[in-house]
Amino acid sequence: MTDPSGRRVRADARANEDKLLAAAALAFARDGAAATLKQIAKDAGVGIGTLYRRFPTREQLVDATYRYETSRLAARPRSLLDELPADRALRSWMSEVLDHIATKHGMAGTLRSLLRSDEHLGSRTRTQLTDAVEEFRVEGIAQGVIRRDVPSGDILAGLAGVTLVAGASDQREQAERLLDLLMDGITRASGWREGAERSSP
Repeated sequence: MTDPSGRRVRADARANEDKLLAAAALAFARDGAAATLKQIAKDAGVGIGTLYRRFPTREQLVDATYRYETSRLAARPRSLLDELPADRALRSWMSEVLDHIATKHGMAGTLRSLLRSDEHLGSRTRTQLTDAVEEFRVEGIAQGVIRRDVPSGDILAGLAGVTLVAGASDQREQAERLLDLLMDGITRASGWREGAERSSP
């Protein structure tokens, strides 16, 4: 791992960075734009100087936190699939995406600026999350619990729709209900459409 200047980062420095990014994600989700760098450093158990050495500006911390959270979500399928059937693993992952959205809301102003300045950031995020959904989908098809006729991109689009209409923290119960409805469509037995068409007048 290297720092922004290309120098190798020591293991202890990397551990501190991971703690800072995890603390930042929680702080932005909890406190929104009111989250302070001083409190993030405190929550991470490091000094404010450590935070500023790694992330000299709030913008750099937001950028790194967004990438960290996206990468964490993208890496989750394997561990969830080791613990749960594919349909339940996908549903659990969707709830984690809602947590990620809460973090994004807390960084909204700065994040919009970052997305405008890096035109590839949004597309990279979509690719990472689509690939994650595909892992669940492939395993779910093999287990017979996820329809084979629903593309990963459509599943992610449905999830994005839920976060769009019910992504606020006070809408969490509604969002979870909407995710259950989405999962109902994803997990219907493949071929249900053909059966419906045969039985229609």
